[in-house]
Amino acid sequence: MTSYLFTNGHFLEPGATELRGGMEVLVEGDRVREVSDRPIASASASRVDLRGRTIMPGLVDAHVHVVASMVNVAENAAQPNSLAMMRAVRVMHGMLMRGFTTVRDLGGAEPGIAVAVDEGLIDGPRVIPCGKALSQTGGHSDFRPRADDREGVFAARVGALGRLVDGVDGVRRAAREEIKSGARFIKIMANGGVASPNDPIHALGFSRDEIRAAVEEAENAGTYVSAHLYTDKAIRRAVECGVHSLEHCNLIQPETAAMAVKAGAIACPTLVAYEGLALEGAAMGLGPESVAKIETVRKAGLESLDIMRRAGLPMAFGSDLLGGLHKYQSMEFEIRARVLPVHEILFSATTLAARLCMMEGEIGTLAPGAKADLLVVEGDPLKDISVLANGGTAMRAIMRDGRFFKNELN
Repeated sequence: MTSYLFTNGHFLEPGATELRGGMEVLVEGDRVREVSDRPIASASASRVDLRGRTIMPGLVDAHVHVVASMVNVAENAAQPNSLAMMRAVRVMHGMLMRGFTTVRDLGGAEPGIAVAVDEGLIDGPRVIPCGKALSQTGGHSDFRPRADDREGVFAARVGALGRLVDGVDGVRRAAREEIKSGARFIKIMANGGVASPNDPIHALGFSRDEIRAAVEEAENAGTYVSAHLYTDKAIRRAVECGVHSLEHCNLIQPETAAMAVKAGAIACPTLVAYEGLALEGAAMGLGPESVAKIETVRKAGLESLDIMRRAGLPMAFGSDLLGGLHKYQSMEFEIRARVLPVHEILFSATTLAARLCMMEGEIGTLAPGAKADLLVVEGDPLKDISVLANGGTAMRAIMRDGRFFKNELN
């Protein structure tokens, strides 16, 4: 069993406002064995002198699509399965090299992808999958042009982000099938979206009975429902129906945010998605119908952060990027820093995102018994969050499950 003892560094504890000096971290195998402000004795561990650098938990992105190697999601779904999978491997490697050791996939990644990471077949972050997202006909996972009436087109493809289901019975069966296949939670498209051609932002997805059916099936399996949501009306309806994870939330209002807090919900804003689409979406194949929708949600994004923070609604870190826009993943830190304190942002990308992954205490923390997922960074992220950006260039080491995927400490 490989062991490492990290010494002579600064320790970033999620939620803290300052780094701690004099801490040592012992990793044995795939777990953190000991963390102490006193010298740790280990005869077998390889000593790693951090030379004043910052050691911190691996980052967690709670909203990604690892199979989305193209911005045009209809074309993405139409790829040959073998090509879509190989491109997904490249996307995942990029995420890991940006310091994200765990990602929660919000539609597309089959559970087998998560197993492939666990077995070491893919050098990427740990994946928490929902399988295919559930969408009603004409909803946010229906990427057919209006004149295309083919049924179930592309639903079984590796590159498809979602599947079409209608009616309470259809939702129940689809939820059960995804859970049976290994989905860790259920994702539904409960509002209109940017990347889909036929559903305006204000459109509601699914009936209340359909949403409640998904929630019941998830709860029966010991998990929860995550919902794609933009408008205040859609968010309120989802919370009333028992949805736990509220994705995007750009147009949320104070009363609904307070209601979500009482329900114990968690929001997952993804502001960088709209920045990326605004910068390069059209050039990368986003259709004109979708380009026209971007500004509706982009302008309200920063205001939504302030509304949710004032209400006390927890906000996990998410990016939701597609295709060539994945390179902007870490820009989410800088965007949030325009409104939120840095220590809250780092908490959102570690401990809070771990909660949505249902792995709190195992990831997003460096504590005895936790997964040995860690980063060694030049500089202090609490004073300069940009050290987590720029493609991970300031990260001297990236470890997941006790294995170095990047090591420039010598």
